Amino acid sequence: MKHSYKVTLILLFTFLLAQFVGLAVVYKYIDFNLSTEEHTVFKDLPFGERPEVEEQTSFIPLLIAILLGTGLLLLLIKFNLTWIWKAWFFTAVLASLFISFNAFIPLIIAFSLALLSTIWKIWKPGFLIQTGTELFIYGGLAAIIVPLLNIMSVSILMVLIALYDAYAVWKSKHMITLAKSQAKAKIFAGLLIPYRETRTPRKINLKTIKSFKIKNLLQRITKVKKKLDKHPQKIRTAMLGGGDIGFPLIFAGVLMKELGLWQVFIIPFFAAAGLSYLLFFGDEKKFYPAMPFIGAACFVGLGVVYLIQFLI
Repeated sequence: MKHSYKVTLILLFTFLLAQFVGLAVVYKYIDFNLSTEEHTVFKDLPFGERPEVEEQTSFIPLLIAILLGTGLLLLLIKFNLTWIWKAWFFTAVLASLFISFNAFIPLIIAFSLALLSTIWKIWKPGFLIQTGTELFIYGGLAAIIVPLLNIMSVSILMVLIALYDAYAVWKSKHMITLAKSQAKAKIFAGLLIPYRETRTPRKINLKTIKSFKIKNLLQRITKVKKKLDKHPQKIRTAMLGGGDIGFPLIFAGVLMKELGLWQVFIIPFFAAAGLSYLLFFGDEKKFYPAMPFIGAACFVGLGVVYLIQFLI
């Protein structure tokens, strides 16, 4: 098991919450006055229109952008150009939060809140601000990307991302380097849950010891040992990368766009089931790519959606 039951459940709950918050953001950007049963129209973003791309092949520029972005980030890490990295991260977080907040609140208030949250996240990082902003960031990204894709293109994208994630973790291992570097620089894109790992007190059976002096001594040692055992052995961190949250959300958002509202609520639970399998059966000392597990579960969820549609 990767982490303790408590931490695992917190991670899964936060993952699910981020999915549903993100879907709410995407839903708010649908223009119901212009949309029809055959075609969903989205409102413009607060700072302009989305790029014009062909839905069938839109996964290609997205995949290229991901690969180029990863390569650039690795170069910034190699040459220790943290200030450029932070400026890039600041811009991306601000834009995503602005889009997400503007789905629910007026423009000026949304920008002000996004700016304050981004400054706090980068200059005074902590569990609350990290988790709170991560719940909304991926909804903003999904509001940009979902209108550009259809079911076929997002399916291809999910397969390619799963393969790339497996290669980047198990073969080249550069995704591990990215995760560790982000966590060290305190500008991690994803969920971070630090927790204390404590020792389990080792029990001594005093009944088997006949000597009073030895028994009395061991009783004292046991009391001291129990006090020491209550202190943390080390602090561990449960991590889940931003892509592992964002891609299943995009997948679900495209289904909402193409198939309807009720169908989309199935996908986050299947995505969480795929992540659960990894968390419960993974080795705590190993790194795993999450997208092959999450992506496979998303496709199972899509199959269930089609089956329900067929039956009704």
